Amino acid sequence: MPLQIYKRGRYYYVYGKIEYNGRPITRTYRDSTRSTTEAGARDWVARETELQIRRHVVGDEPSKTFSDAIMLYNASPKTAKQLIPIVEEIGDMPLGAISGALLKGLGPKLKPKASTDTWWREIVTPASAVINNAHELEGTPLIRVKPYDKFERIAQDKRRGKTSRVERKPADKEWIEAFCRAADPYNAALVRFMFETAARIDQAVSIEPDDLRPAENKVRVKAQKGHPEGWITVSPQMMDELLALPPKRPKNRKTGKFMKPRVFGYGSSTGYNTRWKTICKSAGIPYLSAHPAGRHGFFTELVVRQGVDPVTAAKAGRWSDPNLPMRIYAHAETDEADVRARFRTNHVQAGTVKTTKSKKSQKE
Repeated sequence: MPLQIYKRGRYYYVYGKIEYNGRPITRTYRDSTRSTTEAGARDWVARETELQIRRHVVGDEPSKTFSDAIMLYNASPKTAKQLIPIVEEIGDMPLGAISGALLKGLGPKLKPKASTDTWWREIVTPASAVINNAHELEGTPLIRVKPYDKFERIAQDKRRGKTSRVERKPADKEWIEAFCRAADPYNAALVRFMFETAARIDQAVSIEPDDLRPAENKVRVKAQKGHPEGWITVSPQMMDELLALPPKRPKNRKTGKFMKPRVFGYGSSTGYNTRWKTICKSAGIPYLSAHPAGRHGFFTELVVRQGVDPVTAAKAGRWSDPNLPMRIYAHAETDEADVRARFRTNHVQAGTVKTTKSKKSQKE
């Protein structure tokens, strides 16, 4: 039976065999097209049919290598930089010969002093994306990689003499106020904006004057981390603070050219670092980078300190799943000794219980 499309749950699946001149030439398919639309499913069928007929007529083509797969992948500049050493290491390998264990083994070779989290983020993830993109387009083998487990992480931390996943300390109102007293107006407004809105540093520094709607107290933030561009509401006090900042045109350090005016005056997401360290030292407070000062501080302030329910706090901070910020961004602030103290009780000496025998002796 030729391939038939049917829907199961959210996705469209196919059942049947691919035929050529009225004869089946493949196994029986019972596969998901990974498409939620019928049009997308039909595209999948068309690509798979073309691939299998070509394979039937001319035979198996030479196996595609990782370098071939790179040419099919539309990588961002950041990802392209991460892929360079990977291509140098496994570029000539056929995709079918690359296993999850092999990709995980590249970490110790390419970045021996990095953590397993870094290996996963900068080696396994981009390499897997390249391989699976080729699978989508050319029908080459799919790859699934099992994450590094806690034992692998601990062993690598021991080898490099450094602990990974150190818990970040979130900002609180006292830290924010101390920072702002020692800061210039631009950096004071920047830290308050991120603490109030949970905006990421790249979203904050990218804000231009046209991104402000004073009448509605709204600020437009750019798309990031899978979330679309959107308008967020700020307090009237925050809007007044933003409007009081004369926009600055930062200089692009690579090209030397001046950029468009920015509200906070920074041209990149790392430009604030040195200035913030100076401000924290002057204020006599520990240095916090933008992420714990902003997103971590935002969620901990609302949920832990003010008791706002996690669903409401997650929506206000533009998290699609409240479980994520609860797992990563909510920091407990009760001291362990205080927790133990909750189990202590004032022991009261129990009175002497008179037994039947003792009562009889009293009567006598």
